[in-house]
Amino acid sequence: MTPSPSPAPQQTVHTFCRYCLASCGVEVTVESGRVVKISADKQNPHSWADFCAKGRTAGRLVEHPRRITRPLRRVGETYVEATWDEAIADIAARMSAIIDAGGPDAVATYTGNPAGFSSSNLLFMTGWLDAIGSQNRYYVGSVDQNALHVVAQAMYGSQLFVPVSDVDSCDFFLLVGANPAVSAWNWVETVPGGWKRALARQRQGARIVVVDPIRTESAEKADTHLAIRPGQDWALLLGMVKVILDEGLEHWGDCADLARGVPALRSLLAAADLDDLAARCDIPKAEIENLARDFAAAPGAMVITRTGVSLHVAGTIGEWLGHVLNVITGRMDRPGGRRFERGYVDALKLAALAKPADHRSRLQGRSMVAGHHGLDELPDEITTPGRGQIRAMVINAGNPVVSGPDGARLDAALGQLDLLVVIDFLQRESHRHAHWLLPAAHWLERDDLLALTSGLHDEPYIQYGRRAVEPAGEAREEWRFFLDLTLAMKRPFLGIRGVNGFVSATRAIARVTRRPSLAFGPHWIDRMLVAASRGISWRAVMAHPHGWVFGQREFGQLRKALRTADKRIHVAPPEFVARTLELLGEPHPQPPAGLPFQLANSRRRHSMNSWLNDIDGLHPSGKDNHAVINAADAAALGIADGDRVRVFSEVGEVELAAEVNDRPRPGVVIVDHGWGSRVFDPRGGAAPMSFGVNRNLLVGGSPIDPLSQTPALSSAFVGVERIGPG
Repeated sequence: MTPSPSPAPQQTVHTFCRYCLASCGVEVTVESGRVVKISADKQNPHSWADFCAKGRTAGRLVEHPRRITRPLRRVGETYVEATWDEAIADIAARMSAIIDAGGPDAVATYTGNPAGFSSSNLLFMTGWLDAIGSQNRYYVGSVDQNALHVVAQAMYGSQLFVPVSDVDSCDFFLLVGANPAVSAWNWVETVPGGWKRALARQRQGARIVVVDPIRTESAEKADTHLAIRPGQDWALLLGMVKVILDEGLEHWGDCADLARGVPALRSLLAAADLDDLAARCDIPKAEIENLARDFAAAPGAMVITRTGVSLHVAGTIGEWLGHVLNVITGRMDRPGGRRFERGYVDALKLAALAKPADHRSRLQGRSMVAGHHGLDELPDEITTPGRGQIRAMVINAGNPVVSGPDGARLDAALGQLDLLVVIDFLQRESHRHAHWLLPAAHWLERDDLLALTSGLHDEPYIQYGRRAVEPAGEAREEWRFFLDLTLAMKRPFLGIRGVNGFVSATRAIARVTRRPSLAFGPHWIDRMLVAASRGISWRAVMAHPHGWVFGQREFGQLRKALRTADKRIHVAPPEFVARTLELLGEPHPQPPAGLPFQLANSRRRHSMNSWLNDIDGLHPSGKDNHAVINAADAAALGIADGDRVRVFSEVGEVELAAEVNDRPRPGVVIVDHGWGSRVFDPRGGAAPMSFGVNRNLLVGGSPIDPLSQTPALSSAFVGVERIGPG
């Protein structure tokens, strides 16, 4: 009898999840080259208590039945497999011809979230863009995060200056447009287990105030919930600043000699009327006054502003005023407030060395924000003739038709491109017109060192992310595609002459010596960043496979970190003051006829924008989104829980099931963002998979926040009508 073969031994790999900035440590069990289990790494000293289903189910995306694992070229209405050499040669030739005809800006890129959590993707894509000279760069941050960068640049001198939260010493949490019970205190900062730690402080006597039009999961646990009118956070925060300064409640702390522009701030406050501000935000005047006094009196306090503030035409002003409150009450770089974490790499210094492009968009003449143009401009830039008209585009791990405004117009525009190249795992809604589908490597299939975000953790922390399995099929890490494309186009990588020759030489040496690591790649850059870092070595990093907390939380770094020319905090940037005066002069927002509701969004713990809503079993509550309507509004419209409803606006409409409860304030309808993207079958031709509806079809490209260029994704006016029973 022939003995049965022994089962393949299991292997355990310790790495970290790269779905979001939290970077939770994970333990990956691998058997026969396949991921069989992912669990929290309980030996991780930083993030072991913070883990969610997104990381636990990551292996399902690696083995998704419709995953793209080989380059696919469009031929008519179908796709055929091709080699990487064929793909790079064709793309290089077509892009070169497009640049010759229309200039470098005839080629554009759009970058989605997954690319931001790769240490190599964005760097090498930027090297290719600098090589060809294109400044037509778009990214997902223009729809939710730009306000943060605009404020950081104006107040602190660097768009990457993001203070982190000292949760464990805080006595008063003012959470505006934030839902950390779901987001886990994670956006452009990360505090592992942050909400649990905040609740622990609450049990010790700290106060939690949530400002949100929706009674969120965080609001349920808060001491106070203020159901503010959508888009009017700025009015509440300005009212608080006014009360504190008018009543002499400020205590500047270390910021006393750092704050510049206080007279201009006081002049602005003199033009603001507290009764008017209270009416705008629909929070009683007395409540604003008491909130301001209590906040100022607390020993340790912080204002936290998140996407709920950003997704409005006054988002930048709301973000700014949150920082102003922290500054004037001495909560910057103080226990219980917000502080500057240096990280092991000085990202602010590196950002200062990279000279930002002074590039204006072709049609509207807008400047770039955080190195990118506003997504709302993209459809017209593609369809309007003239030199610089976008004729070729690379979508790098993104889904802008679903993530951004006016998706129907953008979809039609993408269909007019001469060349659309997509790098992703699946063919999603924004990719249906693609000429090339290129297979990307999942984070489980690549090594990473997220050095440039090291200052966004709430303590000095580093971990090297090891790959758990080899890339599926012919999937490649994105950096290699961008570097190979640069060489094929015969353009100097990074725009620096001589680099291409150096890259080719290292590849030749690697081939001759049979040592692949000698070829230039991201591992070279990782080593250089660690070598130039503070207090750590590569050997020490490798000796801590579970991650390494290499120092203590420090205070007192703010002064040295400032990047403004005068090394001071600018509390009243002129453009912010002028915009606030504009807002004060505008009439109170009124809904258009027939569109009495404002569209809101909510966050799901196990969702990630538009690219994790296609994995079976990830959402225990079902694969769908709903129109959540206040019970009083539903009764007036004759809508019962579960009924089919039509939600419509001036630019589009969607149909979905109603959910009736008291979570939204009256006049607000919640439809979750990120759903409604079809997942196609480019090889087999089966019918697309689709879950939920794309609520952003209801939002036009204008109006936008003039400072951040962010569209009003969470304050657009809509109507609702009953279609029939569910």
